Amino acid sequence: MKQDSEKNKQNAISFYRTAYMGKPEKAVELYVGADYIQHNPLIGNGKKAFIAYFEKMAKEYPNKEIEFLRAVAEDDLVAVHTHQTWPNDEEYVTMDFFRFDENGKIVEHWDSIQVVPDETKSGNPMY
Repeated sequence: MKQDSEKNKQNAISFYRTAYMGKPEKAVELYVGADYIQHNPLIGNGKKAFIAYFEKMAKEYPNKEIEFLRAVAEDDLVAVHTHQTWPNDEEYVTMDFFRFDENGKIVEHWDSIQVVPDETKSGNPMY
């Protein structure tokens, strides 16, 4: 089955936003396939571990914000570039990759997170 890249991009962003803003169980219900493989070293494998991690994060950091800067899709993969602002003015740049199954559901996730530096040698921003 051919992947719908545009729909996958929209679903990756909706999944991420829903979980990040405190509704991980709903995010899993709507956007995740039968199995969920997690490559983030801070989160256990599977749906239950994902939900538990994001529920804890929502309680501990209720005033965080996320901005989706770009999303790129190819075949069954979607890459998402975000800017996150956390309490105490902590800022992070993230790169997330999602793999979709033949039904358009997320089944695997990788990410990389970096603190936004005050300055860069190039003078270019992280975005």
